[in-house]
Amino acid sequence: MPRYLAIFGTFARACLVRDLTFRANFILECLTSLGWMSMNLAFYLLVFTFTPEIGRGTGWTKEPFFAFVATGMIINSIVQALFMPSAEELTEMVRSGGLDGVLVKPLDAQFLLSMHRVDFSALANGIVGIVLLGWAVSRFDIPPPLIAWAIYPLLLLCGVAILYAMVIMLAAATIQMGRNQSLYDFWFYLTNFSRYPAEIYSGPWGGPLRAICTFVIPILLVVNVPARVIAQPLAGATWWAVAGTVLAALAAVIISRWVFQRSLARYRSASS
Repeated sequence: MPRYLAIFGTFARACLVRDLTFRANFILECLTSLGWMSMNLAFYLLVFTFTPEIGRGTGWTKEPFFAFVATGMIINSIVQALFMPSAEELTEMVRSGGLDGVLVKPLDAQFLLSMHRVDFSALANGIVGIVLLGWAVSRFDIPPPLIAWAIYPLLLLCGVAILYAMVIMLAAATIQMGRNQSLYDFWFYLTNFSRYPAEIYSGPWGGPLRAICTFVIPILLVVNVPARVIAQPLAGATWWAVAGTVLAALAAVIISRWVFQRSLARYRSASS
C-alpha cells in the first residue's frame, strides 16, 4: 500500500505541474465547472420560491436539500478528479494498443488504468460543496449530532467507492468491446439518478426504478444516505440505510474487481 500511495503521489504531482504550466486553461476549466454548478444552484433556488419542500412530508426543505446538493458535489468532485480522467483515456488505449504497455508493467493494472491522471480543476466543485454544506448546516433548526458527523465521512467514502466501482465496470465493458466512445455519456446518464432525493421516485414507474437503483445498481445510496444522516434526524431506518450503504460499497468494489480481472483475462492485444 505505501508503494502505491507514493506512485499515486507522483502521478498527482505530475498532473498538477501540467495543469499549472497552462494556468489560463486550468482557470478556465475551474470557472466553467463553477458556472455550470452555479446555474444548477440558481435553478434549485428558483424551485424553492414556489414550494417550501421537495415532496410533501419528505423533510427535504430548503436547507436540508442544499445539504443534499452539497454532499453530491463533494462526492462527484472526488470521482471526477481522481478516476474519470483516466477512464476517459481507456477507449483510446484499447484501440491503439496502449493497454498492452500497461499490462506488462510490474504494477496492478486496475490501479494504473484508473488513477494515472488527476484533474485538479474538478476539485473546485468540491470546495464549493464544502462551503455550501457549512452554510446549510448553520441554518438548521437542530444541528446534526456528533455521531452524524462521525459517520458522514465514512458514508462519503462509501459513495465514492460505489461510483468508482461503476467506473471500473464501464472500463471492463470498454475492454470487452474494444471501442466504447459513449463511456462518459453513459456515466452521466447513470449518475443523474443520484442527484435527487430517493423520495421523488414513487408511483407505478418511480417505485420499481427506486428499487432497481437501490438494490441492483445502488446509485441512490451514494448521496441520499450521507445527506440524510446530516440533514434529517437519525432513526432506526437511517441506521439500516447506513449499514446497507457500507455493505453495498464493499460488494460493489469486490464485484467490480472480479469483473475487471475477467475482462483483462479475455483481452487480446491490439496487435494480435
